[in-house]
Amino acid sequence: MKRYQDIIGRINYGLFLAVVALLPFPQTPLRLACVLWIISWYLELRWISKPKSLRENPVAIPILLFGLWFAWKVLSICWAPDYNAWAWQMERYMTFALIIPIGLWGVNEHYKWEQAGKVLVASCVIAIPLYFIWMALLFPHPEWVPYLHLSEEWTHHANWSTFLMDNISHFKHRLFLCSTELFGIVIAFLVFRKRWALLIPAVAIMFLSIPMTGSRQSILTCAALVVIGILYLLPRKLRLRYGVGILLFGMLAGGGLLTLHPRMQQFDLRTLTEMRDVSYDHDVRLNIYGCALQQPSDYIAYGLGAGQSTAYLVEKYQEKGFDYYVFKHYHAHNQYLEELMEIGIPGLLLFLLAWLSIPVCARKANRFIALLFFTLYAMNMFTDCMFGKFDGIALWAVGLLFILLQTNAERDEQTTRDTETH
Repeated sequence: MKRYQDIIGRINYGLFLAVVALLPFPQTPLRLACVLWIISWYLELRWISKPKSLRENPVAIPILLFGLWFAWKVLSICWAPDYNAWAWQMERYMTFALIIPIGLWGVNEHYKWEQAGKVLVASCVIAIPLYFIWMALLFPHPEWVPYLHLSEEWTHHANWSTFLMDNISHFKHRLFLCSTELFGIVIAFLVFRKRWALLIPAVAIMFLSIPMTGSRQSILTCAALVVIGILYLLPRKLRLRYGVGILLFGMLAGGGLLTLHPRMQQFDLRTLTEMRDVSYDHDVRLNIYGCALQQPSDYIAYGLGAGQSTAYLVEKYQEKGFDYYVFKHYHAHNQYLEELMEIGIPGLLLFLLAWLSIPVCARKANRFIALLFFTLYAMNMFTDCMFGKFDGIALWAVGLLFILLQTNAERDEQTTRDTETH
């Protein structure tokens, strides 16, 4: 039995590295690797042992809270009008539910924090030039489009930058690509530390993902991560003294970069003051939010039920004459808004509490990575449903396990030092 567990344990760790390596790439291979990784974890029979105590496991409380949020989603079948939509969302979240025991029971001794971090950084660095090469090959050959089952709109782009910005999502949703790259940058700083010869080129390449994809939200997220990094590096006294100034500088810098972004030319600031007036048809997200907020009394108490928000929004689109939105079946494009619509204020509070517990429950050794990971998700959930795609669930699982692995590594190092001292 022990030999069997060791073999499966090594396979399990190898599959985890495959999941980490596939994070910047399309979700089909990522989904396959993640499912195999979860199956191998259960085959290792780790779930029959006792889970780690809350003191030893910095992600136990967050995962338990996420479990309560998920349970409330399951319970919403009691008032969900469309059982098929509810079942579809539960099927989509099944991987999320199976990952919860992994966080509670932990992983085997083969898992190495720095090794997994190096795999993530290497994969993020490799992904960017590969996307550039793929685009360069495809752009001059519109005749390839029918064979690739892509839209004919691909043939109508007048310049390279527009082509990159508008169509990278056919391979990997821009927000999830940028989220993975930004998380890779965080890990690169923690893993390589003072090895500047490796760190600087890696970070420079990963930053290319932001202008390449044209993600406006990623610019703001990047600015927020930089500000937190600066504050964290300062001594506590200076952090308190200059914190507000640095935060203001970060907001101005992020806003300044945003105004230079080509996609901001499509933005109409008037809609910010008229959230419920959805007459400006080119600001898609603000129009969606306006439709959703027309009658919050429809869902604010306990929600419409899991999986019901898109159908509700489609009805609102039809009322407003947004035929293209109806055709595209646009979802909420805001995780907080989707949770409020589907499971009401009680479910939203559970969801927020679960996320806030990540940096709060983190140990001193991994509080920095926990805070940055929380900020990464907190910012990006304003403009998309991060759990709406498998990529977001996989990144969530890897992020929490990285926090756990960093804690294990710090504990092992401390044990070694104590042993050598005695």
